[in-house]
Amino acid sequence: MRKGFLWGVLLCLSAGVLSGCSGKYEEAVVNTAEVSTEAVLETTEISIVQETTEAETEAETEPEKMAGLLDLSDRTPVDGKVRSYLTGEWVDAAAGNRRPVATMMSNDKGALPQYGINRAGVIYEAPVEGAMNRYMSIIEDYDNLERIGSTRSCRTYYTYFAREFDAVYSHFGQSTFALPYLKNVDNINGIEGIGAVAFYRSKDKSAPHNAYTSGERLKKAIEKLGYRTEYAPDYRGHYQFADGEYVLGELPGVMAAKKVAPGYAMNKPSFVYEEEDGLYHRYQYGDLHRGSEGPIAVKNLIIQYCQTGHYATTEYLNINVHTSGENGYYFTNGQGIPITWDKDGEFGVTHYYGPDGKEIILNQGRTWVCIVNALDENKLEIYGE
Repeated sequence: MRKGFLWGVLLCLSAGVLSGCSGKYEEAVVNTAEVSTEAVLETTEISIVQETTEAETEAETEPEKMAGLLDLSDRTPVDGKVRSYLTGEWVDAAAGNRRPVATMMSNDKGALPQYGINRAGVIYEAPVEGAMNRYMSIIEDYDNLERIGSTRSCRTYYTYFAREFDAVYSHFGQSTFALPYLKNVDNINGIEGIGAVAFYRSKDKSAPHNAYTSGERLKKAIEKLGYRTEYAPDYRGHYQFADGEYVLGELPGVMAAKKVAPGYAMNKPSFVYEEEDGLYHRYQYGDLHRGSEGPIAVKNLIIQYCQTGHYATTEYLNINVHTSGENGYYFTNGQGIPITWDKDGEFGVTHYYGPDGKEIILNQGRTWVCIVNALDENKLEIYGE
């Protein structure tokens, strides 16, 4: 990889990062044995490798026309299709007007590959205990999937992510700290009575990596539990999508971003932009990240920094996904911008704002959201070439 000059974006992290989360997060405390106040207040540097070329300079002087926004409010099918709330793309109306399923997925090496992850319109990646990450794959097109997972247990913050998309949350058990929060979301739990209907154990994997569900099993479980199958009448979607191709080159703070590494320690993932298809291709564990239906690639990448502590003296993380004013980054089409985020109340949608103060516009396609400890922002790497 050809490297240009290295420049640091200096970001002072306030002492508030160490404070416990408000409201429902009051029981959480930061494990001070792992994170010191001095470390929080320390000025950090994000590694951003950029190379300015003559072509890039010319492009900045002639910004492309901003794309308009898609109207997702009209759910009337056109030739049997509607715009997806997850991707903005045309999908079969039966899937696009139905509540998606948000299913927990393992990322342990012993669980690979993840089945069904290639169908997800939105994927959340967030750390759990032991430096491991887990995924929540939000899927609307799951009817003919015979195997989805492997499915793992719930953590508190994932219940809020599922609520943001009006999704039915599928998981196999939960941490003790997450249990009270499950009452806030329609969920299918593998360790309760519905478990035998919704899940099965495969013979080609060892526990705990062999719990799977399927499209048919999910539909039977949803019916048996009496959950609403259509989106709520007041649901208006989560993201703003461009009606056409949206170019970040018009915005202040835009940077070239051909490769992005969020900084997760164990699986060391990265997203590499390929101009041939206009997508970020995901790598982890030193190789392409492949799901059951092939390599994983996304159109949009969001990195969201959150205050993070621990529940009492345990390894279980308490990630604050509510506090406004935190920062992050948005990447699409080989470019990126710094963003801030704000959440509409406890159960509302998270909005992301660009350096111009306006809500960001996503390009149509799949979106990957990396939830990262605010103290780990210095681990982010962005390569311009």
